Amino acid sequence: HTSWFLSGKCTVYKLFGLCMVLVLVSLLWLQLSCSGEMSGGALHDGRLAPQQPPPPCPADTQASALDDPSWGPHKLALIIPFRERFEELLVFVPFMHAYLSKKRIRHKIFVINQVDHYRFNRASLINVGYMESGNDTDYLAMHDVDLLPLNEALDYGFPEDGPFHVASPELHPLYHYKTYVGGILLLTKKHYHMCNGMSNRFWGWGREDDEFYRRLRKAELQLFRPSGITTGYKTFRHIHDPAWRKRDQKRVAAQKQEQFKVDPDGGLTNLRYQVESRQDLTISGAPCTVINTKLDCDQSETPWCLLA
Repeated sequence: HTSWFLSGKCTVYKLFGLCMVLVLVSLLWLQLSCSGEMSGGALHDGRLAPQQPPPPCPADTQASALDDPSWGPHKLALIIPFRERFEELLVFVPFMHAYLSKKRIRHKIFVINQVDHYRFNRASLINVGYMESGNDTDYLAMHDVDLLPLNEALDYGFPEDGPFHVASPELHPLYHYKTYVGGILLLTKKHYHMCNGMSNRFWGWGREDDEFYRRLRKAELQLFRPSGITTGYKTFRHIHDPAWRKRDQKRVAAQKQEQFKVDPDGGLTNLRYQVESRQDLTISGAPCTVINTKLDCDQSETPWCLLA
């Protein structure tokens, strides 16, 4: 009887001890669960590390600008006439997005990409950019993809009084004649429409901006340029390398004479094009809209849109 009593007593103690262990394990599990240490974290040094919440998304500059009155009421459509200049584009878009954001310029970057088989037509692509830039922008920048502004004092604001030539002859690294209006030119959409846009007759590189200068004069628009800029020809960085990317400067047949004439009727009113696709992209975090465009050419009017 004594041995039975002792074995029964041991069994009770064992059961009691087992219950205490289970209680302690349960309490420990509850404590760890409440503190978050049992949530599926990564294993470090043999232990479960607490799972960290995802980092907050960085605030979108353009979105935050919508509620900030210091950015002003206007929005710039930055229009890049484009074909096969991808190395420059990868530099240009993030650079200009950061530059304009720092200056608190509301903006949207449009890359008007010519995808047809005709010669490059910068003026027609700018016309397309004007037509496709939407009602939420009220002024535009005709902007070469290979020209980067280095001086933060340059004005990219709304050119209410008249067209503003940012890349003036006194500052552009290459072109210095007084009627030059290429490189970077700002206009309100109203003023661009008053000029009927740019002529569509300029296939190949050059001369379209010289003809546009005459349109500005005809529309009696006063041209403004930067003042107080002391950086001279170092105001911009030119990233085009002519040694390995030749420009199409050929003049074919009647084009040799036509390139110096004013186009009295052409522009927005006779622009013919087709949008193949429209894509919103980001390049190194900078947003832009690529509009793949097919231009149309009336070869009876401008047979030089094709090279023989």
